[in-house]
Amino acid sequence: MNRRRIGGEFSTSTVLKLVLVGLFVVVTATAAQAAITGSAHDFSGSGYGTDEICIFCHSPHNAKQDAGASIKPLWYHTMSTVANYATYTSSTMKQETLQPRGPSKLCLSCHDGTVAIDSFGNKSGAAFVTGSANIGTNLADDHPISMKWNHATFKVNPNCTSCHGGSHHAFVYQGPVFYGTPGNMYMECGSCHEPHNKYSQYPKMLRNSLAGSTICLWCHGK
Repeated sequence: MNRRRIGGEFSTSTVLKLVLVGLFVVVTATAAQAAITGSAHDFSGSGYGTDEICIFCHSPHNAKQDAGASIKPLWYHTMSTVANYATYTSSTMKQETLQPRGPSKLCLSCHDGTVAIDSFGNKSGAAFVTGSANIGTNLADDHPISMKWNHATFKVNPNCTSCHGGSHHAFVYQGPVFYGTPGNMYMECGSCHEPHNKYSQYPKMLRNSLAGSTICLWCHGK
């Protein structure tokens, strides 16, 4: 049995696929909401003029693309205008640390301390991150980000990036996430942190435990 549409037909299998995709999106969105509610990224009850949770970072319409923002996650928060960050360097590093790329710039739009948490859309806020969450623009004392993945840099299986890149991550197993395209993948803030608090059992929105340096040993296996 077919389902008609304008300009062609949907087969039963196509309809089933669309239904499954729809269910997946609903379940995923519900799970994300459940995880982020009450987390450090839930500003809905902070007196910033809205009781919404997602709007501080995302918008279903009129997404922004400025100063390094990626329009892909329907980004809505005001981006930092910092042109150059001081980056981590070491004589023992086997890979160059670049200026923060798009995925990490999204995080830095709050965490470099130059843009208020409640600056989103056309709204200019005044509440800035404080304490250890404000890592500043000097990243020289922080774990390097925006490093290109290669065999010399990470002691991880060479095939990992085919499964650990962005949207594919959830279908495999818990591990570091790399960002980019196959053969051109980078380690970013989200490689170790999950901004929607998916792994709420770990502190600091990490993707794995600090116990026994488990999360460090993902890449720094000895």
